[in-house]
Amino acid sequence: MWKSTFSALEWLLRPRASALLQVAARESLSQEMPPSTCIHTSNLCKQFKGVSEYLSTEICTSRQKRFSLVTFVDSPGLVDGDMKYPFDVDEVILWLGDLCDLILVFFDPMGQALCKRTLNIVESLNEKHGDRLRFYLSKADEAGGESDRQRVMMQIVQELCKRPGLNKCGFDMPTIYIPNPNKPSRCVNQIEEVCRTVEKTINQTVQNTLNSLEKDCEIISEAIADTLINDRQTSVGNRRARCKSCFLTLLGFTVPMALMALLVLGALSKELLEMALGHEGTETLSLYLSPVAKVFDSLSVEQQFYGCGLLVLLSFLLLIIARFSFRTQPTLSGKQKRQLQEKLEYVQEVVKTKKKKLYEEYLRQSVSDQDMDL
Repeated sequence: MWKSTFSALEWLLRPRASALLQVAARESLSQEMPPSTCIHTSNLCKQFKGVSEYLSTEICTSRQKRFSLVTFVDSPGLVDGDMKYPFDVDEVILWLGDLCDLILVFFDPMGQALCKRTLNIVESLNEKHGDRLRFYLSKADEAGGESDRQRVMMQIVQELCKRPGLNKCGFDMPTIYIPNPNKPSRCVNQIEEVCRTVEKTINQTVQNTLNSLEKDCEIISEAIADTLINDRQTSVGNRRARCKSCFLTLLGFTVPMALMALLVLGALSKELLEMALGHEGTETLSLYLSPVAKVFDSLSVEQQFYGCGLLVLLSFLLLIIARFSFRTQPTLSGKQKRQLQEKLEYVQEVVKTKKKKLYEEYLRQSVSDQDMDL
């Protein structure tokens, strides 16, 4: 019975060229290379203690098959038994699975690929990211003859299908290997399919990123526009509140002032009023105040006292209502409005224009110039 080893290779495909891809040839980075060179690596080291001592990095400047857009993360081999890792390797792999765009599972026809721990992790990854999983039989040229390869693949498929989460229709496991001119093999090498899968994922990621950029621009623009509209509505409401407050305040001061004027004018003689206001002014004042004076004179002294107290109380009530019932809401300052307007213009004129150029560039790389002209 063939036994096989397993290595879960997770590919993080991001539509951006890494700043590390500036060395002329593939080489390993020294141990002094800080993990902060990649934001995901930095977060990984912060979240899982003991990982940083076992991280190693290799860089390559190859641009074949969009290699500069790909970041590979290779997980350690997993075995059953008493093997202990200095960090929680299961959680690390699951954490990386949440970040990556494609998860490739390589079954090696040598060793113990079908160990329980390996299948548990694959099943856990399949629960959340089943659409990202791809299975391959690596080193297929070392699996012996065609019948031996078939037995290995049947064994792997049987073990996978025992897991309910991995037992699905359309299961596919291409055979791949690195060709050796000195050791020709009749085994079908489907390694180009891996490259096509990676390239397809890159294209989809680029499209999703550009579409997400446009949606984010729309969300930001709508948020800024809503903020400015709400601020204008708040300013209009504040003006109305100030007008109502001023009216009630003026009315609150008018009542006691009118009462004092009535008392003062009633105490002055007619000759003194004619000297101050003239004959016509005195007649007009008498015309308007005589009804009030008659009503006031018809009341008893006690009623006049209560009436004055009631008017004073009404005046205080109006002032309190004007003070507390029509408070204004905070609004944006002129500087804040200008900043929001500048951000809105930047998103509309710069970011959206840049997104359009990037999308055209992407299409130009994907289709012919003739199709672009159409």
